[in-house]
Amino acid sequence: MNFKKIGVIGGGTMGQGIAEMLAAKGLDVLLVEKTPEKLDYSYSMIETSLDKQLEKWAITQAEKKLILGRIQKVTHFAELSACDMVIETIIEDLEEKKKVFNQLDQVCPNNIILASNTSTLSLTELASSTMYPERVIGMHFIYPVAKVDVVEIVRGLKTSDTTFEHTKAFVDDVVEKKGVMIYESPGFVTSRLICLFINEAMHVLQEGVASPEDIDDAMRIGYQFQYGPLEMADRFGLDSVLAALERMFREYGELKYRPSTILKKMVRAGQLGMKSGEGFFKYDKDGDRV
Repeated sequence: MNFKKIGVIGGGTMGQGIAEMLAAKGLDVLLVEKTPEKLDYSYSMIETSLDKQLEKWAITQAEKKLILGRIQKVTHFAELSACDMVIETIIEDLEEKKKVFNQLDQVCPNNIILASNTSTLSLTELASSTMYPERVIGMHFIYPVAKVDVVEIVRGLKTSDTTFEHTKAFVDDVVEKKGVMIYESPGFVTSRLICLFINEAMHVLQEGVASPEDIDDAMRIGYQFQYGPLEMADRFGLDSVLAALERMFREYGELKYRPSTILKKMVRAGQLGMKSGEGFFKYDKDGDRV
């Protein structure tokens, strides 16, 4: 299958990263958001990301212009009918995602792959909201998208071999990342393990064992993580981490998935991490630590 034009639904942190990465790989991207205002904000954040790379001499001004030129801002799903694949990256809400897939079913030809970037939800249940569940698959990119070279490819119960093979080829050959096949299970591999790691770091903080800075420094420097567990949580969004843990706690029924009290308190207080400007640490409008 020849992939040239990809739809990306949702202009949040992950949607921005996926759209930018695809455009940098030479693909045309249709970026979809609910309102023109949200769309303009997402586009401006992609431009900010490119400007940072420009400052570090990672790209040229011409490359920045080329990447931005490949991203088209879209507010109507009907325009996605011309895409070779559509990737959904909205919030981790099953009912909201079902609505998106139901709408896509009505505008995309039945041979077009519909992928979800969900990190914890059931692909089988998502696919049940469509007429062609065999073309629905999970494609879980990991933050930061441009720097992490692995993608979890998750098969639902009815995902066809053809859909899987085309998706694997897209990840391996077009996006040039390592595609790992995951059988559907709450949290898959990466979210299941990283959320436990983050949750335990919060327990350590709550017990007064060390400060947020020292916990993160110990793990970041000691084990060569790009970010420590608490900054990682801030960048994922504390509300997203809480939702993932609660979902896994419900599904597995094991105490190790029970979210830390401090996580619940911070989400209730609206301290969601980078997206709100404050979580365990403070961030400026560009997402940099203050």
